[in-house]
Amino acid sequence: MLGGGRPERARGYFVEPTIFADVESRMTIAREEIFGPVVAVIPYDDEDHAVAIANDSDYGLSGSVWGPDVEHAKDVARRVRSGNVAVNQHTLDPGGPFGGFKQCGIGREYGLEGIDEYVEIQSIKYPGAAPV
Repeated sequence: MLGGGRPERARGYFVEPTIFADVESRMTIAREEIFGPVVAVIPYDDEDHAVAIANDSDYGLSGSVWGPDVEHAKDVARRVRSGNVAVNQHTLDPGGPFGGFKQCGIGREYGLEGIDEYVEIQSIKYPGAAPV
């Protein structure tokens, strides 16, 4: 629909920001992770269909739900199986644990909760507690 050209660069694999329209969830572009400025627009019939499309993936690193009713958008976001789901923004809280679902990511990292997985002391969870 828009973009898709190759910017002027001597080396590397780069693509201009690109929008693909009328994508179906069975298409390769919708089924594989693309790390680049690429958006695949998949039409849906209703909210349940949109959630089904979002969850019909082997991956689940991050996503977002957008809508004018924030509480309703949060309800929809809770139904999306992804490591991180933002509402009316697309951002990551670097202070919280982060990791994907399914074939995306290897677990939860960052934040105190992520550090707890690598240490054997309670002082991380309970400041002031003596080490175990």
